[in-house]
Amino acid sequence: MPEGPEIRLAADKIAKVIEGQQIEDIEVGLPHLTQGAAKLKGRRVEQVETRGKAMLIHFDNQLSVYSHNQLYGVWMTAKRGELPATKRSLRLALHTKEKSALLYSASDIGIYQREELLAHPFLTKIGPDILQKNLKWQTLSKRLLSARFCNRSLSALYLDQHFVAGIGNYLRSEILFAAGVHPDHKPKQLNSEQIEALARQTIAVGKRAYKTRGHTVPTSIATALAKTKGSYESVRFMVFNREELPCRECVTPIIKGQRNGRRIYWCESCQPLV
Repeated sequence: MPEGPEIRLAADKIAKVIEGQQIEDIEVGLPHLTQGAAKLKGRRVEQVETRGKAMLIHFDNQLSVYSHNQLYGVWMTAKRGELPATKRSLRLALHTKEKSALLYSASDIGIYQREELLAHPFLTKIGPDILQKNLKWQTLSKRLLSARFCNRSLSALYLDQHFVAGIGNYLRSEILFAAGVHPDHKPKQLNSEQIEALARQTIAVGKRAYKTRGHTVPTSIATALAKTKGSYESVRFMVFNREELPCRECVTPIIKGQRNGRRIYWCESCQPLV
């Protein structure tokens, strides 16, 4: 499933095509969208934004398109009249005079009045967006130590969209490694320095993944890895997908485990459980 940085990158791509533009025509592939879509034709797109793993497209008549890609959904762009070559099912197409924004395969899509989003079952329950511009590490520190979250394992907490929205499997492993904390620790077991490091790295790793289009390695290591001319996946992460390979910091073999039904990776030396 795409994580927060990937959804934001997709939103950036969609925004370049439709933001500020009038929608001249609309196609829908799900019956429940038909009535709302008719009200979007001829309207101007004011803003494309993300909240965690959800994307919102706001129009000048106070209507908004909500979509969540889940496992299979994907947004694409194209010149109008030149649809991508794909076997995916088209769910929604927004056509401007020259370009098209196209949503394929997703099922969690709706068209809402702007005020209705305030009561949306997903949006009302998620925590702060990992890429939120004004998100401070102190805010995350307080959330980590709150009664609601402090007694949960970090491996579980860092997949919970109620805690922070936009974190998924690869970010979970990478953030915990960057902070030097073990996946089985609970926030209440960490000292103040560890809590601060975890809060800061949550923001830093998320921003780095967005700015580098999916890379989480620090700049100094990324520069060295670039010289190896390895594949995209081989130089992308510090621990994720690197089972039994040497840790980039200490050369201890990376461990792969299962937590909360999902694979997770860590370094025993850099992230001790004691």
